Amino acid sequence: MYPVPTSLSPSRVESFLSCPMAFRFASIEKLPEPPSVHTTRGSLVHRALEILFMLEPGARSHDAAFSSLDSAIHEYRSDPDFTDLGLTLDQAEVFWGEARDLVRGYLAMEDPQTIREIGLEIRLEAAVGDLTLRGIIDRLELDDAGELIVTDYKTGRAPGPKYVQSAFNGVHFYSFLCQAVFGRRPAKIRLMYLKTGEIIEATTSEQSVRAITTRTTAVWKALEKACVTGDFRPKTGPFCGNCSFKAWCPAFGGDPALAAAEAPRALATVSPA
Repeated sequence: MYPVPTSLSPSRVESFLSCPMAFRFASIEKLPEPPSVHTTRGSLVHRALEILFMLEPGARSHDAAFSSLDSAIHEYRSDPDFTDLGLTLDQAEVFWGEARDLVRGYLAMEDPQTIREIGLEIRLEAAVGDLTLRGIIDRLELDDAGELIVTDYKTGRAPGPKYVQSAFNGVHFYSFLCQAVFGRRPAKIRLMYLKTGEIIEATTSEQSVRAITTRTTAVWKALEKACVTGDFRPKTGPFCGNCSFKAWCPAFGGDPALAAAEAPRALATVSPA
């Protein structure tokens, strides 16, 4: 009924598990979605830190970090992910200010001059049977012992204790990719929550890497079945209120068959002229 995807990323795996119906709209039918302030701000800060780490270690001062943010802001001022937010001048100033707070939060967490990065925004892919796994690593570095460390920047709040393990699912995914592509498993994965200043770390193992292939294969089989049968069931939860596709979700009285025709028109009516 629908074409079966031949590749998966950490975000797509989590998207399917969170709500198969929303996954169908976004990743199978590829319906347009308006940008969000949270996502765009996160991308902006990621870009600022990428620019910062392009400098030689000794040049990564606090002033350089904010200069890097200014460069990223210059890029984003004309980017549709920002312009389509339709912010007023006052709202835009708040948006830029929040990005500065996140960069300031990062600088309070570590000294960028001490980081031995070997890759930034690295795109990796590896085959698992007929499926291709893809991912982008924010930062890959070496520790003092020469071991690989995967660092992932987060611009939201750190998860509560019972959600910490699930927060690592995507980064363990990157551990698998490192082992498949480089032949080396990272010794550690780090989640840096820039908003709250928290760092959550976990060590990796052969078992954790194998678990990724097992989990991803199971998700892909479930996804394949949904594509063949057309049975993408909605899963309601606390994030439904922010879902771009709520109007067409059967859990809220919508008709999924109308989404392909109506979603582009709905987006056009809310996008700034």
